Amino acid sequence: MQCELCKTRTATVHLTEIVDGQRTESHLCQNCAQKEGITIKNQLSLNELLSSLIAAHQESDEQSGTESQISCPVCGITMEMFRKQALLGCPKDYEVIEKAHDGNLTHKGKTPGGVPLTAPEIATDEQAEVKNENKSDSTGSLQAEELKKLLEKAVCDEDYELAAKLRDQLKALEQ
Repeated sequence: MQCELCKTRTATVHLTEIVDGQRTESHLCQNCAQKEGITIKNQLSLNELLSSLIAAHQESDEQSGTESQISCPVCGITMEMFRKQALLGCPKDYEVIEKAHDGNLTHKGKTPGGVPLTAPEIATDEQAEVKNENKSDSTGSLQAEELKKLLEKAVCDEDYELAAKLRDQLKALEQ
């Protein structure tokens, strides 16, 4: 492609401008681009790159500076130590982490594919017993079906204690 101004040299600068929704493209050679006042930065110096990265890192450290100063009164672990080790020192650390995040412990990022957006309803021991007490003997087959569904759900959720209780209730109902 030739330069649009001199029409002799090869265009090496391709400029696209969008003004008021109108798109205009300019294809210029290096010399014509300099004459038009379009500066071209060929390379980014290593010093500039490193200094900008360090500055950005220091800004993020300053923002989390107050967070890293909070420490557990029991074991003394700080947020910075927790981030490095990925291990907590004692049960009190959960309260320290909550304070460091101002109680904001909900996930706000993206969720992986295949993960349900809301947690499925899991029947607790008390819920299962209340359901069983509310049903009469005349609806024994309905109660057995409900128990089987709860049993399957408990096994799928790997809640084996609840599954064992539901299994025992199902056996007692069948006898």
